[in-house]
Amino acid sequence: MGILLVYDVADESPFNNIRNWIRNIKQHASNNVNKILVSNKDDMDESKRVVPTSRGQALTDEYGIKFFETQ
Repeated sequence: MGILLVYDVADESPFNNIRNWIRNIKQHASNNVNKILVSNKDDMDESKRVVPTSRGQALTDEYGIKFFETQ
């Protein structure tokens, strides 16, 4: 079983909620559930991007989960 945590790179609000989502997962899901963070719309023009890849990677390093980027 796994849970995908997805955020839009052009919208900071969902990214800022990820810690809350992970806290809820820890409270309500089994301990061994796989979690993956996915940044969406990575093909977007850089001028519209507000969440850089480095922030997503830092968050996954903090929580020990996998990170993927999608278009």
